[in-house]
Amino acid sequence: MTEEFLINFTPQETRAVLMQQGVVQELHVERTASRGIVGNVYLGTVVRVLPGMQSAFIDIGLERTAFLHVADIWSERHNGEHAQPIERILNEGQRIIVQVLKDPIGSKGARLSTQISIAGRLLVFLPQEHHIGISQRIEDEAGREALRERLTRLMGEDATGGFIVRTMAESASDDELAADIAYLRKLWSEIQNRSHGAKPPLALYQDLTLGQRVLRDLVTDETSRIVVDSRENFVKLTGFAKQYMPRVLPLLTHYTGDRPIFDLHNVEDEIHKALARRVELKSGGYLIIDQTEAMTTIDVNTGGFVGARNFDETIFKTNLEASQAIARQLRLRNLGGIIIVDFIDMESAEHRNAVLAEFNRALARDHTKMTVNGFTALGLVEMTRKRTRESLAHTLCETCPTCDGRGEVKTARTMCFEILRELLREARQYDNAREFRVLAAPKVTDLFLDEESQALAMLSDFIDKTISLHPEASYSQEQYDIVLL
Repeated sequence: MTEEFLINFTPQETRAVLMQQGVVQELHVERTASRGIVGNVYLGTVVRVLPGMQSAFIDIGLERTAFLHVADIWSERHNGEHAQPIERILNEGQRIIVQVLKDPIGSKGARLSTQISIAGRLLVFLPQEHHIGISQRIEDEAGREALRERLTRLMGEDATGGFIVRTMAESASDDELAADIAYLRKLWSEIQNRSHGAKPPLALYQDLTLGQRVLRDLVTDETSRIVVDSRENFVKLTGFAKQYMPRVLPLLTHYTGDRPIFDLHNVEDEIHKALARRVELKSGGYLIIDQTEAMTTIDVNTGGFVGARNFDETIFKTNLEASQAIARQLRLRNLGGIIIVDFIDMESAEHRNAVLAEFNRALARDHTKMTVNGFTALGLVEMTRKRTRESLAHTLCETCPTCDGRGEVKTARTMCFEILRELLREARQYDNAREFRVLAAPKVTDLFLDEESQALAMLSDFIDKTISLHPEASYSQEQYDIVLL
């Protein structure tokens, strides 16, 4: 299936989308003021060691200290286990070079590792290792051994450090491999030189920009073109491609049209839809996607789809369509962690197997690591998707100040009754007040003047105080104040 990338540049942010058959499949956003830090290398300081958790907190100059577990500390291993506990490896105040494995997410700090890996176009350099690994996607055993022999020869006898051969190196020439080896070793040498005598916290190496990462990591043999809407960044990416990956150079195109490139391909509409809770299906069914702190739940509903045959067939077709839509939404929204999918209940085991098979086929297009379990006894599909950065909603949105993230607000009538109770409390506590003035949202005060006017009058007589109403257009429905006069 052919694909293309559209890259939109502004001074504030860069956005890249993967299009397949004219449909948005993935969206990547990088903001200048808050670039992701996965892959960055820092010189940090050990702030605290926690023997009970076998972990440590490291200051690398971020808002929150970062987290380092003993399993992510590089050392010579014996039988897969660390020879020493973390309290014998690290001390508070110690300088340490670390690499970020995961961006800070929510209330959690960044996750770190001391095993450094620096990605190139064809290879990943492991300066602390001494072996050569081959990507699992290169399945031909003879080809794997041939690549290992070529790389061993190109590394030289006195070479230090190990490498992982990436998939795209399978068809690379010796000159290309040698150039990648030289580039990665030079980069590591610069990182080491920068750390000598430096005062932590200090960023020693930053990963490539989003546009450069698209060229290095996301472009495949199925990519037909890469369209860039900024002349300045087109020139930068062209120079980057010439130096490191000339094979993608013919794919780069500069878009010069007057209409914004994302508007031309309806990308803005797709982004808007990707932030909605409800996703419509072509058949008339729909998905409800709820993202919580612990997990994401996806509910499939038939909606207005009644089908032309029988109800079982309707359910089956809706679930098949939902399988494709869910796989796309996971990529587009970058949903990670635990995901629970509630397909519509199917009586037929054959239908369940067919839906699960279709779901796995749709998920196979996703490059992110996933595990999918079959249907549980409750008819749910449990899966996990690796999360290395914030979801699209967390990147573009913030918690609603009106409902505080609940997704709903108290009704105007509920607020009326709440205000009546509060007035009674205030009257008992402040019996010297002449009048109570209620400041509330217009919808609440209107209800007091109409349907709840008798309740307000009864309370006024009971406490023997005047109660006046003052609508505040700036107040949310749950917001009110009682002023004593």
